[in-house]
Amino acid sequence: MTARTTGTRGTTETTNTARRTAVFLRTSVVLQTLTLFLQAVSAGVLLSSAHSGLLHDVGARVMYGASMLYLLAAVLAWRPGGGSPRPIGYAAGFLVLASVQVVLGIAHVPSVHVPLGVLMFGLSVLVLARRDTGAERG
Repeated sequence: MTARTTGTRGTTETTNTARRTAVFLRTSVVLQTLTLFLQAVSAGVLLSSAHSGLLHDVGARVMYGASMLYLLAAVLAWRPGGGSPRPIGYAAGFLVLASVQVVLGIAHVPSVHVPLGVLMFGLSVLVLARRDTGAERG
C-alpha cells in the first residue's frame, strides 16, 4: 500500500511540476508578446518625436530579457516538466531574432529593423495562439 501511495505521490508531483512549467512557459510567451507590442508603440512614437528614444531603448532591453526568460521557461518545461523540446527551438530562434534586432537598432538600419520587429511580433502572437489552442502541446 505504501509503494502505491508513493507512486501516486510521484505522479501527482510530476503532474504539478508539468502544470507549473506550462504556466511559466505561457506567461513568458505572453510577456514577450506584450513587450514586442510595446516596442512597436514606442517605435511609432520615436518616428514622430525625437525625444522618445529612451523609451524604445529601455523597451529593447526588456524585450531581450523577455526572450531570455522564454528560453529558460522552454528548457524548464522540457526537462523537469516532461514536455516537448520543440518550444526550445522556438525560444532559441526568438533569442537569435532579438539579438539581430538589437544589432540592427544600434546600427540604425530601420529598413530591416522595422519589418523584423513586425515579423517577431507576428511570430510571437502565433506561438501564443498555438499554445492556447493546444496545437503545440505534446
